[in-house]
Amino acid sequence: MFPLTALLAVLGDRLFGYPPALARRIGHPVEWLGALIGALDRTLNRPHSHRTAGRMRGALTLALVVVASLAVTFPLALALRAIPFGFVIEALLAAPFLAQRDLARAVANVADGIDRSLGDGRAAVSHIVGRDPAELDQSGVARAAIESLAENASDAVVAPALYLALLGLPGIVVYKAVNTADSMIGHRSKRYRHFGWAAARIDDLLNLPAARLTGLFIAAAGGGRAALSIMWRDAGRHVSPNAGWPEAAMAGALAIRLGGPRSYHGRPLDLPWLGSGRKDLKPGDIRRALALYARMLNLLLIALAIVAVGTIV
Repeated sequence: MFPLTALLAVLGDRLFGYPPALARRIGHPVEWLGALIGALDRTLNRPHSHRTAGRMRGALTLALVVVASLAVTFPLALALRAIPFGFVIEALLAAPFLAQRDLARAVANVADGIDRSLGDGRAAVSHIVGRDPAELDQSGVARAAIESLAENASDAVVAPALYLALLGLPGIVVYKAVNTADSMIGHRSKRYRHFGWAAARIDDLLNLPAARLTGLFIAAAGGGRAALSIMWRDAGRHVSPNAGWPEAAMAGALAIRLGGPRSYHGRPLDLPWLGSGRKDLKPGDIRRALALYARMLNLLLIALAIVAVGTIV
């Protein structure tokens, strides 16, 4: 019943999202994971330790987060599978670990911000990217928003849905635990260059299939053969083993260029371009990307429905 559980969770998250009133009252489950990771970071991280010791401490942190996630979700999932329609409850519990609506809302805020002023656009994009927004012009802000949409379509939607469909509630929670750890400690900064190594590597590994699947969904939703061609040609140019697939597919589908030079924490990076289209991007391009994202979500639902029917029949 895992694919059916995933179908219900994805549909529920897309229609309703995580209730704001519930978030105000008890917080969000991903925030709970973040609190645990933060506590372990403060307890175990020694930024000046030797590389091997730092990696071992980081690996221990990741292992503890994964064990804690399994300790809660595995017996709960077993109990739910022993009762009639327990998969519906499992879907309700899994839905908060998806972020379809939140991602679309955050990216749309960037387009709306640019419409008001460049400063508002920079402020909005600063919530979803790590690069320096103060150095971005209108095109750079729009490009950063579209890249974030493409990458997070994989990390925040397709990947968790995939692990839910394969492994149920424990699968999606463990994936989200690793992904959250990577976002918090998987950096190459002085504090995390050793400590975050395990989180970054395991997250890369878990996202290998989902990133490529997301690229295929995006290409199918918006560009067909042209988008596929750009994806195959340019995905490997990205510094990430995964982010290049959905970003290159998005660039090909929209006939724009993504990637290129940017700055992180004052350090300029001369990165390659993805795609062969326009470099000058506008708020309308963000909205085109959001429309493509919505069509991609439709394809994800159709794929889950087909797999769910196949497993039941």
